[in-house]
Amino acid sequence: MRGGIDVPLYLGSRSTFSLGLFGGHAGRALLAGDVLHVDAMVAKEACFETITPYRSFTNEWRIGVLYGPHGAPDFFTNEDIKAFFEARWEVHYNSNRTGVRLIGPKPTWARSDGGEAGLHPSNIHDTAYAIGAVDFTGDMPVILGPDGPSLGGFVCPVTIVSAELWKIGQLRAGDTVTFVPICHDEAMQMLRLQDEALCSLKTYDERAMLCEKEIGSPVLYYDESSALLPSVTFRQSGDSNLLIEYGEMQLDISLRFRIHVLMQAVVDANIHGVIELTPGIRSLQIHFNPRLCEREALMQTVQSLELSLPSIEDIEVPARIVHLPLSWDDEQTRIAIDKYMKIVRPDAPWCPSNIEFIRRINGLESIDEVKRILFEASYLVMGLGDVYLGAPVATPLDPRHRLVTTKYNPARTWTPENAVGIGGAYMCVYGMEGPGGYQFVGRTVQMWNRHRQTEDFKEGKPWLLRFFDQIRFYEVSAEELLRLREDFPRGRAKLRIEETTFSLKKYQTFLDENETTIKAFKATQQHAFEEERNMWERTGLANFTSQSAHEEHHDESASVVIDDDKEAVEAPIQGNLWKILAKVGHTVKEGEPLAIVESMKMEVEIESPEDGVIVDILCEEGESIYAGKQLFILEPLKA
Repeated sequence: MRGGIDVPLYLGSRSTFSLGLFGGHAGRALLAGDVLHVDAMVAKEACFETITPYRSFTNEWRIGVLYGPHGAPDFFTNEDIKAFFEARWEVHYNSNRTGVRLIGPKPTWARSDGGEAGLHPSNIHDTAYAIGAVDFTGDMPVILGPDGPSLGGFVCPVTIVSAELWKIGQLRAGDTVTFVPICHDEAMQMLRLQDEALCSLKTYDERAMLCEKEIGSPVLYYDESSALLPSVTFRQSGDSNLLIEYGEMQLDISLRFRIHVLMQAVVDANIHGVIELTPGIRSLQIHFNPRLCEREALMQTVQSLELSLPSIEDIEVPARIVHLPLSWDDEQTRIAIDKYMKIVRPDAPWCPSNIEFIRRINGLESIDEVKRILFEASYLVMGLGDVYLGAPVATPLDPRHRLVTTKYNPARTWTPENAVGIGGAYMCVYGMEGPGGYQFVGRTVQMWNRHRQTEDFKEGKPWLLRFFDQIRFYEVSAEELLRLREDFPRGRAKLRIEETTFSLKKYQTFLDENETTIKAFKATQQHAFEEERNMWERTGLANFTSQSAHEEHHDESASVVIDDDKEAVEAPIQGNLWKILAKVGHTVKEGEPLAIVESMKMEVEIESPEDGVIVDILCEEGESIYAGKQLFILEPLKA
């Protein structure tokens, strides 16, 4: 439809983010009866045309990608990358606009672990993600969709090019995907052809262009470190993002300040075509419009800016101390863990208690020690949008408060809004419901206010926190938190916030003065870390393989013979049976929910087709099911 739909702008966009409940038409999917208006400025020119598809789609897809940002030999082996491109990946039923999970070969990995970023070799210090990046959340890859996270701590070996992103929306559970490596020039040519086709309302066939090429290197530029400066790496992150990294793969707060100075320099340079800047722990991603800004020219400009950056030794930035309430081991987080065990991974070593796992992997004597450290810590906010909606990624300023964990492998499909978790050496507050991988410790108040300006959400900014804020938690009961969550976004409850500054020089002095006890804490922690990893290796918990729908050995033709006076209730879709609501002997009404299936990251209720009595249940909670599988035997009630 030419002309566009007239809906209000939200943060400069008319797009709908249904998970965040904002944007577009009332922040939700369209419903029958909704009235949509064409923009008044172009209403007279608006026209509606139907285009006949140039081909019918099958369930086998070839998708063009650029290699990077993370590859061999730093993160993967060369054999891993070869196997990745040769594989026919199957689309998992737990997929949607946030991410498309894939089933296929497990990497052997180039590292044994991620160090302070986490126990699994897929774990890295949090970095920005590009839309279309294939993100290895542990051993399971996920194509990050348009509603996916903007920041996270997992490696991404390839990124789908701009002209191929539309294919993500066509993938269905059970489809297969082959990733085809192409070069940057071909990605630009495909984008030009696609733009021409859209302008002329014609179609084009990209398949002839998807011919495998030498994959090259994900590293576009590298400058070694010197006595005064860290190394600099420019990584390819699709055709519309440039990822810049500083230093070694370790937690060094001084690197975050150098990223901060570089980001300010890029902002001040006002580079034509640059859309967005996203800082990570030791990285900065520059998102740009490749139609307006050539990548090579952008790299040259950034290299020039980088060489002229001032020293950060004496840097001091404005900051705040933000006191947040925390419901320790909140019931909602326990529900999420239970759901994960039922439908994703029942043998996960961090279950059934994430907090007990944190205690064990850090070599602490008791859960009370975990709790003491958490509430004593002052967490420095180093990134925002970690996962979603202004969610902070933060690390304790005192290294003796850094509780290092691994992230879920594979990631959760559901996380309660504003759950607080620890992954690697970092703390995150989840801005909204969605997937996640950090180990739960509790839950707090909202990080994002969708519709209101209050004393804590002001200046037109719906997010609560700022870079370099310090978060300190205080304990509240689950009941008190629910009251605060009701009042806080409405302005009826206010947080305690103290203005302060952060000096890098003073912080370095603190580290020097406490070097001995910091080293002792880290030594104990590292010993426990290695013991945990060895236990995983001995017991087979180090590896996780998700079953393909074709490997579950069910016989779809095998069905229970049903008496003429009874009826089978079948699964309408492939998925995982999360909850069974009905019981044998229960009388149910037509339309009454009998079970809940999770599929494509949605909860689908299986309803009774008519009034009747449940005489048998043919399924179990946590079971993977296929469309057409018999779940219940129902004896209809006679009229």
